Amino acid sequence: MTSLATKSLPNQFVSFQILSFSLIIIGLAAVFPFTSTTFASSAATKEEVPEAAALLKWKASLDNQSQPLLSSWVVGSNHCGWTGIGCNKAYRVSHINLTRYDLRGTLSNLQFPAFPYLLGLDLYINSLYGTIPSHIGSLWRLTFLRLSANHFSGSIPSEIGQLINLRTLFMSRNQIAGSIPQEIGLLSSLKELSLFDNNLTGSIPPSIGNLTNLEMLVLYQNPLYGSIPTEIGSLDSLWNLNIRETQITGSIPPTLSNLTRLLVLAIGENKLTGHLPENLCFSGVLAWLVAENNNLTGNIPKSIKTCSSLSRIRLDGNQLFGNISEDLGVYPNLVFIDLSRNNFYGELSQQWGKCHNLTSLKMSNNNISGEIPPGLVEATRLSRIDLSSNHLVGEIPVEFGTFFSLFELYLYGNQLSGHIPQELGRLTNLQKLNLSTNNLSGSIPRGLGNCSKLLFLNLSNNRLGDSIPVELCQVRSLQSLDLCYNVLLGKIPPQIGALGKLETLNLSHNKLSGTMPSSFDDMLSLTTVDVSYNLLEGPLPNIKAFREAPFEALQGNKGLCGNATGLEACMSDKVARKKGKKLVLLGALPVLGVLLFSLMVLVFCMALPKKVKNTTNEPRQVNNENLFAIWSYDGKMVYENIIEVTEDFSAKHCVGEGGCGSVYRASLPNGQVVAVKKLHASFDGELVDPKSFTSEINALTKIRHRNIVKLYGYCSHPRHSFLVYEFLQGGSLGKVLCSEEQAVEFDWIKRVNVVKVVADALSYMHHDCSPPIIHRDISSKNVLFDSEYVAHVSDFGAARFMKPDSSSWTSLVGTFGYFPPELAYTMEMNEKVDVYSFGVLTLEIIMGKHPGDLISSLLSSSAPLTSNMSGISLEDLLDRRLPSPRNEVAEQLVVVAKLAFACLNASPRSRPTMQQVTRKLSFPVQ
Repeated sequence: MTSLATKSLPNQFVSFQILSFSLIIIGLAAVFPFTSTTFASSAATKEEVPEAAALLKWKASLDNQSQPLLSSWVVGSNHCGWTGIGCNKAYRVSHINLTRYDLRGTLSNLQFPAFPYLLGLDLYINSLYGTIPSHIGSLWRLTFLRLSANHFSGSIPSEIGQLINLRTLFMSRNQIAGSIPQEIGLLSSLKELSLFDNNLTGSIPPSIGNLTNLEMLVLYQNPLYGSIPTEIGSLDSLWNLNIRETQITGSIPPTLSNLTRLLVLAIGENKLTGHLPENLCFSGVLAWLVAENNNLTGNIPKSIKTCSSLSRIRLDGNQLFGNISEDLGVYPNLVFIDLSRNNFYGELSQQWGKCHNLTSLKMSNNNISGEIPPGLVEATRLSRIDLSSNHLVGEIPVEFGTFFSLFELYLYGNQLSGHIPQELGRLTNLQKLNLSTNNLSGSIPRGLGNCSKLLFLNLSNNRLGDSIPVELCQVRSLQSLDLCYNVLLGKIPPQIGALGKLETLNLSHNKLSGTMPSSFDDMLSLTTVDVSYNLLEGPLPNIKAFREAPFEALQGNKGLCGNATGLEACMSDKVARKKGKKLVLLGALPVLGVLLFSLMVLVFCMALPKKVKNTTNEPRQVNNENLFAIWSYDGKMVYENIIEVTEDFSAKHCVGEGGCGSVYRASLPNGQVVAVKKLHASFDGELVDPKSFTSEINALTKIRHRNIVKLYGYCSHPRHSFLVYEFLQGGSLGKVLCSEEQAVEFDWIKRVNVVKVVADALSYMHHDCSPPIIHRDISSKNVLFDSEYVAHVSDFGAARFMKPDSSSWTSLVGTFGYFPPELAYTMEMNEKVDVYSFGVLTLEIIMGKHPGDLISSLLSSSAPLTSNMSGISLEDLLDRRLPSPRNEVAEQLVVVAKLAFACLNASPRSRPTMQQVTRKLSFPVQ
């Protein structure tokens, strides 16, 4: 019937039907590109797609380091198989995902109009810079756009409003400036908007209120100003609102109570005033309430008391008030609460013990009174308790000894009384304990010696008596110890000298007697000390902390003496000075004769090396601007210059201190900057370690290597003995790894290069010097950087020459943590000592921290080290502050890690030589 009916129709009408049907087919093909091949053969073959040319053009604009990362992007190959490229069925690019590739370049040469079918663009964590091109608005089909964690600058183009299908927009962690464009309100499909950690200014545009599908609005860490738009209260789908750390002012709009799905409200670190919205948790789903460090006033909203969904509360640093016994409820999901620095009053409730997930309880600097409830210990997961600076009374509950996960306990600034519970010694994870400024009495518990991880201990301003328990000195991790303003008796335990990490020690205002222990001479980490107002006498310890301590830190004692401001010289020094004066009077003429003869010998000896050096193939050109080139005939001038510019070795010019001496930065009159290592001297003026002085001179005068610090000269003088080196302004490897900012800048390529150059320097010393030189103190503090992160091995005070036909036994030297295990039972010296230390150093470089725990666990097993390694992956070792390495860099790190473990072999004979290590690290320096 249909065919007959068709035949009876006019030809023109049939033609029109066919044309119309064809147009429909073409229209469908345009709207549904994925299925266009259903109606016709694919007209867009692989070779004809224009996106490939656009991608290759963009690749060519990236820097040389980025080219190998996109090695699969080659002319003539199938672009749909290229790294990071996804296509639809018509071979048109639908997704570009190049996250974590460390690409360097701009987007200006990426022709966005060439990608009409692009749905997702993800360039997260790269090194792209420049502005975001306005023609990004041509990607109208785009649903996902992530440009976070790059170096983009400029402003957000208003054309962003043309991406009407966009659901996710992430541009965080860049340097984007300007204001948030009003056009962002046109993105009606948007669900996630993240612009945090940029330089965005201006106010939050009210047009954001048009984004009715928005679920996440994250704008924190931007210098935004103005107030929170009331229009945000119309975003019914919003569950995450984070505008922390901006400069937003004004009050919090009551309309925020309309956000019934809100889980996270983070508005802290702003300048907000007024009250918190009354019905903030009316829907009962709020999990995070973070509003710290504003100027909020009033009570906590009543809706918060019954908000059992809360897991994190931060209201610290405001002017809120109210009774904490009445205004807060029981929160079974609560993990963290901080109400510090407000005006809350009342007593601590037993109810806090019912918060079984609570890990941090902080309520310091309020007006809280009453006793600490013993029932608090039911919150067994507590790791931080800070109830300091309140009006708490009574005793510290002995039940606190069951907080086995606790690592911070601050109860200072209250009126607590009674004894410190012995049970606190059970807290083996405790790192910080501050009970100062209370009314505590009795003795210091010996059990605190079991707190093996304790870093900071402050028991000052109490009424503690008896002697300082020796057991306290077992806590080798201790960095700060403050026992001042008590009534402690007896002598200072000499075992305190074994606290090798102690930096701050305050024993002032007690009744301690006797002399300062001689063991204090080994406390080189000590920087601040106060022993004033005791009954101490005798000489001060011969370390920098005491020598440079202000008089206020030493005054009020029975008879301390020594070389420090305000103290008399010790008796032995006075006697020596009197004898010295007599000797000078009796022997002035003979001494003058000897001095004249010595001066002639000195001139001859200093000129001699110059002649010897001129016989080599490396003639040295004398630079009149370099004082050390003419030191051979005017050493006195250089000596006086160094004394002058360091202000007689003032502490303000000191840049480091080691076991043998202190290092000072000296800016000479001609503009040259040098490092001066002044050797420690004893009370009688003799060098503490003269062998170290001569060892360093002997070693460095034999060495000519670009990655070993250069020795310019030295001075042996009755007043000051020192060595003068090139100054390396980059600091030590250890300090770089400890600094979060510098460690991130110290990327994988730089780290691999440091391993290579240190290995090369050691190989030179072991195999190219005659006789070979053993460093014996390879550690992160003895690897120094110049301004370009080029490493130099330094500190040859422990170095020794290896003589082929003599026994090589020596005393234990070096840095703890880098010693090989064989030094526990033999003192035989050979180059394998350096090899082991190099292995430790290499792991430290790639891990970002000293690998002590890892090495201990590996060596504690009876199995060979290589067997224990089998369960360790590269990811387990790598410093997590850096992005994961890729491609060739990852392969190089695998080689580096394997070599490090080979160097750590318990058997010295099984360790490779440094020459073998260098050959394995033969990939080129980048």
